[in-house]
Amino acid sequence: MKEFVLIFRLADMADARPSPEQIQERMNWMGSLAAQNKLADKGNSLSPVSAKTVKPGNVVSDGPFTEIKEFIAGYVIVKTETIEEAVELAKANPIFKTGGSIEVREVIVRS
Repeated sequence: MKEFVLIFRLADMADARPSPEQIQERMNWMGSLAAQNKLADKGNSLSPVSAKTVKPGNVVSDGPFTEIKEFIAGYVIVKTETIEEAVELAKANPIFKTGGSIEVREVIVRS
């Protein structure tokens, strides 16, 4: 099995503070991944406001906020045979109800 990181992106900071119902939907989705033995790492949420970007020449700026319209809210790592299967798991996430998106990338393990 391969591992794929599902990177959750939100367009609005208000969506970073989900309602109890939204939290329950997310927990149900993660529970379904675990029940299928597809959850490799439950991941974490990432702060939408406490972020810095470090660039060449030791240039430091606040977050990536000026460069992107969306921000990364968190991630989960799943294990599947193919990226297509990981995409299918991502499609069931409730983030789409709030206009969010999910980026799916294969994890490359360095030896």
